[in-house]
Amino acid sequence: MNTLTRLLLGKPVSEQLLGEARALIAARPAGTSPPTLASVHVGSGGPFAFYLRQQQRSAQSVGMNFREVSLPADSTTATVREQLRTLENDATVHAVLLQHPLPPGVEFQPCADELSPEKDVDGVGSVNLGRLVEGRATHAPAVALGVLNLLRFYSIPTRSERVAVIGRSPTVGLPLALLLAGHGEVGDATVTVAHSRTQQLREVLADQRIIVSCAGVPGLLSRTVVPEGSVVIDVGLSSVADLSSPSGMRAAGDADGGQLDGWAEAWTPVPGGVGPVTAAQLMRNAVEAWSLITGGGR
Repeated sequence: MNTLTRLLLGKPVSEQLLGEARALIAARPAGTSPPTLASVHVGSGGPFAFYLRQQQRSAQSVGMNFREVSLPADSTTATVREQLRTLENDATVHAVLLQHPLPPGVEFQPCADELSPEKDVDGVGSVNLGRLVEGRATHAPAVALGVLNLLRFYSIPTRSERVAVIGRSPTVGLPLALLLAGHGEVGDATVTVAHSRTQQLREVLADQRIIVSCAGVPGLLSRTVVPEGSVVIDVGLSSVADLSSPSGMRAAGDADGGQLDGWAEAWTPVPGGVGPVTAAQLMRNAVEAWSLITGGGR
């Protein structure tokens, strides 16, 4: 049975989230400063560069201060931790994001744990991740919340549906699986988690209504593994060679759009799908952090 594939664009979802953040910042008491988000990255280039640009544009569009903190590619775990401690102790900074993955040799979790649950705006510190299991995290990861907001915006139900999450990272895949399986409007799903050690992926995905891929493997999802009529949410982000691009590279997701068109019920493109929603959700998280730290923007 042929299906008419719906393209789930992130722009209208992100505009809604940014509008909420903009309104909250505009309503702050006279004479008070807007929130400041600091985005920390180690080295340059790589897939995170796309996300970094989206963050900066999103922050500027809502009236938020944005501070890019660039550390050398040869930074050590101790160097990154020191920088994060400095930002944690800076009263003018309300939200801090550590871009990941980090270069080999730099341990992510000890670095993320330098942030308080309030400033850990991406919800990746041990305290927030632990609280997420109990359903009471101060902040949940922006990528995971972005996926839920996208599903909500396009009225794609998850309750009692079978949902597969491909990827088990503690910063994306596992938090997303917890949120989808939890109680709530975009939850109550029966969740299957697949990963790099999963064999016979086609059979694992055969009865899944929604597939969320966080694998970072371009072309992973094609007609050979995706069941016809399913919804594919592509969280994967990789850099692949493209001689037609000025930089010689382009962003690519896990889904093969050409293969899924006319096969899947709906899917998100890369770029233009989950990415803009994630950046906008980060702004909402940052506003929440600002409100928690300052007592409502005072």
